[in-house]
Amino acid sequence: MSIRALIAEDEPILAAVLAASLRRLWPELEIVSTAPNGVAAVEQALALRPDILFFDIKMPGQSGLEAAEELAECWDAVGENAAPFPQVVFVTAYDEFAVQAFEQAAADYVLKPVNDARLARTVERLRARLASRAGDVGLASLVGQLQALLPAVAAPERLSVIRAAVGNTVRMIPVQEVV
Repeated sequence: MSIRALIAEDEPILAAVLAASLRRLWPELEIVSTAPNGVAAVEQALALRPDILFFDIKMPGQSGLEAAEELAECWDAVGENAAPFPQVVFVTAYDEFAVQAFEQAAADYVLKPVNDARLARTVERLRARLASRAGDVGLASLVGQLQALLPAVAAPERLSVIRAAVGNTVRMIPVQEVV
């Protein structure tokens, strides 16, 4: 299963540089789309269901913070189009929004200009979070399977006889006869 990402960045050159860096650092990552603003990012994220969102914060129409908040409110994690909520990484030139970003459970907050060493740490953090989430899904699946099997396991039969042995003689004694 490939990991899918969406980039929301209003500067096309910066979006292309981020995409190229991600491809270099995480070759198996599939960048499914690049959105030019927050409104388009929300629409594309709901349609494409990526695993990771890389959001700029200041974009025309809707900020990355507003887009992430809107997605959190309308994301379907249990219905017909169920998918776990994506990991969100804010990539921005503004450090003053970091607290707001982490209040929205951001996986990371990367300041521009992005360098490969910093982005590599983000990639490792994302890999760990996605692996943990996959483990949670596997555990939930296992618990579900065990719960489905429980009714099939019959209650143990009540003890009806006791085996008693003396030397080479073995005798089966009905429980009702035991005082």
